[in-house]
Amino acid sequence: MALKKCVVPFAGTAEQEKALKATIAEHIGDKGALMPVLQKAQEIYGYLPIEVQTMIAEEMGIPLEKVYGVATFYAQFSLNPKGKYRISVCLGTACYVKGAGDVYGALQRILGIGPGEITADGKFSLEDCRCIGACGLAPVLTINDDVYGRLTGDEKELKDILAKYAE
Repeated sequence: MALKKCVVPFAGTAEQEKALKATIAEHIGDKGALMPVLQKAQEIYGYLPIEVQTMIAEEMGIPLEKVYGVATFYAQFSLNPKGKYRISVCLGTACYVKGAGDVYGALQRILGIGPGEITADGKFSLEDCRCIGACGLAPVLTINDDVYGRLTGDEKELKDILAKYAE
């Protein structure tokens, strides 16, 4: 199943750009406007590629470095697109001690992508998180809103889980 990772070209639409510029216009001159603008931009585009960050910097008259600094500082922002199925492996203490690192590594091998990346078909993206509050099921991963626990890191086990999302 080793899918190739994808470098997704930016494909913003005129409607998205119009919506972003309208948001910027609403906040222009407001102290602390960058956060709500970035939040709305991520809502519009699904992530914050450099093209969107550049547009924000130019429209708001602030350095691109500042936009990038805020976008990379806060965990709520993503610089990479997300797959249709967002896989998140808990690497919190309980999960990590019970083998979540093995699960995470196996998923990277199976999908052929690294942390924060997306498969070439856009189906899966992979990331880690710190705790989802299911420590009794450790180690745990989520795929969108579905929770899978007591994982072993066995590649067959993980391939069987991923097969549920094959179309």
